[in-house]
Amino acid sequence: MTVAKCMKRNVVSVHAKTTIREAAAILVKKHIGMLPVVDDDEKLIGVIGMRDMLTLELPDFVSFVADVDFVHDFGAVEETRPSAKTLNKTVASLMKSAFTVEEDCGLLRAYALMLQHNLHDMPVISKEGKLMGIASRVDIGVAILSI
Repeated sequence: MTVAKCMKRNVVSVHAKTTIREAAAILVKKHIGMLPVVDDDEKLIGVIGMRDMLTLELPDFVSFVADVDFVHDFGAVEETRPSAKTLNKTVASLMKSAFTVEEDCGLLRAYALMLQHNLHDMPVISKEGKLMGIASRVDIGVAILSI
């Protein structure tokens, strides 16, 4: 079985010229953690995630802290919000390259790649690079266990 059998096909995506403010509103409204970024031909050019937006203006040391107990006072950090200037930048300024699989990728391979790269969701593309869907680790795991 391939990822095409269990991926979500109705994927919300944004274009590179979308503002970070608009992308954040979509993430909140749709209750999702990541948005694929596509060009005018619907080819995947990157992804932007909630984590990218949340860490935009945090002090550098906070984004690298692995143990929350290490930081004793988050007071000033709690008040940190992205500025209007930052929110009006385009998604292109913040997006990252996406780790992807093609539609015909086998489930076990896709699951192993997601574990290896610590991904919860992964864009699925056609051979031409067009965004076809999103495969989640849970959906792939359920499909594997159902075989």
